[in-house]
Amino acid sequence: MTYGPKPPHRHRRTTAIAAAAAFAVAIPFTSGGPALAGPNFPSPEGNTNISSIVTYDDLITQLERLEKTSRFGVDVFTLAEVGTAVSTSEQGRDLYVATVGEGDEHVWLQGRIHGNEPYGTESLLAVLKEMGTNGSPDWQLLRDTYTFHVIPMYNPDGSELNIRQTVLQVGTSKRIDLNRDWGVGKFEAAESEAFYEYWTMVDPAFAIDIHHQGLKREYGTGDDVTLSLGISLAPGGPTLPGIEGGAYDVLTRQMHVHVYDELQKAGYVNMDRYQVGGSLEIDIKGGVVSAMMLGLDHDGLNPEGHSNPAIFFETSGNTSDGSLGQKARGKSIRQNVLALTELLVGMATGEVQQEDPARWDEIPHAPVTGYQTDTGVIPIGY
Repeated sequence: MTYGPKPPHRHRRTTAIAAAAAFAVAIPFTSGGPALAGPNFPSPEGNTNISSIVTYDDLITQLERLEKTSRFGVDVFTLAEVGTAVSTSEQGRDLYVATVGEGDEHVWLQGRIHGNEPYGTESLLAVLKEMGTNGSPDWQLLRDTYTFHVIPMYNPDGSELNIRQTVLQVGTSKRIDLNRDWGVGKFEAAESEAFYEYWTMVDPAFAIDIHHQGLKREYGTGDDVTLSLGISLAPGGPTLPGIEGGAYDVLTRQMHVHVYDELQKAGYVNMDRYQVGGSLEIDIKGGVVSAMMLGLDHDGLNPEGHSNPAIFFETSGNTSDGSLGQKARGKSIRQNVLALTELLVGMATGEVQQEDPARWDEIPHAPVTGYQTDTGVIPIGY
């Protein structure tokens, strides 16, 4: 089963170009030239240098520069300019989006919904730069096939505070995890209201969300994991098979199978499946990409029930636990850019849609014992 029209397959003659671009675009964001050998980052002894991480003001400066220097029409704007009912963060910061491409299908790319997970921002800025300036066949194919909506810093307030959440500013100092706030009876934070309304305007074909996780070792080998591949509604679990006749269950697996195969060619990337509690698959409905797949209709803004498949990447290490050293910075950005590039080109060529979804089970993971849901654990074989 495939989701949507399957583009004709074409031989990836330009794979080397795409891969080279993926490695190159991150280099300007690094302070040195970290060695690529060995999937052994970040170091638990690494000291996080917060001063090197892109701030909200840095984001605005870089977006404005990209808009001015792009060859292929990068458009930068705020949600206030779009006209969403809520258009700023809890602390009053403008919420930025950049678009590029002229394709009929829209793609949603977001990062840093958790403020202490910074390299989604830098990875998306790097990809946006390539989309706006690179004239190679792969990047041109992406611009012709899709219109990209890039949100490099979903949570600017949390990013400035270097915390996971945002802080409600009206009558309380309550912290809200923005990635648990798209749900029935939720939408407590301004950012959730704003980006949800924008999502209903975009109606994307698919979405990708970039995160960080703590330091992790691969089940069975003990090797350091640098990137975990995640689907927030577990394939084969209690929810995803019942959505769109199982189409998203199939396509999200195919997406990650493709990423797994392509990134194994990079010697410094070691991947597994994202799990929690050692052996649980996540099946949460309050996350942004979960709500997208469920076709959530909040406040009557999605009466047609638009939904779209979505996946996420989890780079190892984050700033709050001090596990993200400067030596890991270039590698972290590179692997995110490489994963994004390979997935997007694979979707545009139709290669992803030809992958065997059953090979999802070949991606390293611990034996599954249950599903972590919003209300507790559902054991396997429920």
